[in-house]
Amino acid sequence: MTRLLRITLLGLLIVAGLLTALIYSLTWRPAAKETLAVSCVAPRAPTLLPGQALKVMTWNVRYLAGKNYVFWYDTADGSGPDERPTVEDMAASLDEVARVIRDEQPDILLLQELDENAKPSHYQDQFALLQERLVDLYPCSAQAFDWKADFVPDRHIFGSVGRKLATLSRYQIEHAERLQLPAPDANFISRQFQPKPALLLTYLPLSDGGQLAVLNTRLDGDAPGRSAVQEQVTATVKLLDKFEGRGTPWLIGGDFNLLPLGQFLRLDASKRGRYSPDSELHLLWDKYPMIPSNSESSGIDREKWLTHFPNDPSINGPDRTLDYLFYSSRIKRIEAKVRQDDTLRISNHLPVIARFLLPPAQ
Repeated sequence: MTRLLRITLLGLLIVAGLLTALIYSLTWRPAAKETLAVSCVAPRAPTLLPGQALKVMTWNVRYLAGKNYVFWYDTADGSGPDERPTVEDMAASLDEVARVIRDEQPDILLLQELDENAKPSHYQDQFALLQERLVDLYPCSAQAFDWKADFVPDRHIFGSVGRKLATLSRYQIEHAERLQLPAPDANFISRQFQPKPALLLTYLPLSDGGQLAVLNTRLDGDAPGRSAVQEQVTATVKLLDKFEGRGTPWLIGGDFNLLPLGQFLRLDASKRGRYSPDSELHLLWDKYPMIPSNSESSGIDREKWLTHFPNDPSINGPDRTLDYLFYSSRIKRIEAKVRQDDTLRISNHLPVIARFLLPPAQ
C-alpha cells in the first residue's frame, strides 16, 4: 500500500468517524422502556372509583397546523406547496382545540402530534401552551416524544423536529412509561432521523387498590415496509394481552393510521397506497372491542365514523377512519361518537369520544 493511499484511507476513516459522531449528537435513541415524569399540579387529584363512568377522548391535533395548507407530504407525489403554517394560524388552531376540549370535558384526554422545539411549528412548546388553557380541568399529565432530532437534513424540514404524545387526566396518575415500538427498516443514517413510534403508558390508581392502564399512541403509517406496521400492532396486542391476563382493566386510543374492515375498497383507488387490503388492525379487533366498531364504520351510518380529512385538495371531506379506542373486556361501553360538525377545520383528524363504565370492585 502506498503512502498516499494510506493517508487517503486514514482521512476517509476520520471523516466517517466525525460524521457518525455528528449524527449521533443531533439525533435521539430512546431506550426500549423509559420511566417518565408525571406532572400533577393539584395537591391531590381525585382517585378513580371502581364501577364509575369515565369519558375518554383521543385526538391527533397535527401540531396545530390547521386546514389552510397543502403540505409537501399531503399529496401522493409530494407536490404540496406549503412548508409550515403561520404562527397566527397555529394560535387560532390552539384556541379551537381548547374550545372543543373544554366543551367535551373528557376525564382522560389522549393527544397526538403536539410539537416541541420543532422548526415546522416555529419551535413552540405546544403541550405547555395547551396546558395553560386546560390546567383547571387536568391536574395530571404525562408526555413522551415519538420523533426527536436537533436537525433533520430533509429539504422540507432542514432543522429540528420534536413530536409528542400527551395524556391528560382529571384523576391521579401514579406512574408513566414510554415503550418503544418496532421501527421500519432503514439504512444506518436514515434510521437515526426517522420517527420512533411508541406507546405512552399511564397507570391510574383505583380506590380499591387496583389500577387502570391507559395507553396513547400514533402508529407509523408512512413505514416503507408493511411488516413494520404489523410488528407495531403485534407488540401492542402482546402488551394488552398481559394486562388482560392479569385482570388489569385498560384502554388504548390514538391515531393507528390503519383502516377498519371493508374501508380499503371504499377508498378511492389513488388513496390506497399506504394501506393493506387486509388491515393489520385486525390483530386488535379480532380480540378486543373497538370504537368505532367494524359494523359502525361499514354500516349505513358509516360517514358518522370517519375520522380523517386529508389536506389533499382532491378530497372535500372526511373519507376514512384512522383513529380508534380499544378497551378491555372488563370495561363496558356506554356511548361513543366522532365529533365532526365543528372540528373539520381544526385538524386533519377528528376527535373520537366515548363513555365507559369501569369494572366494579371485586
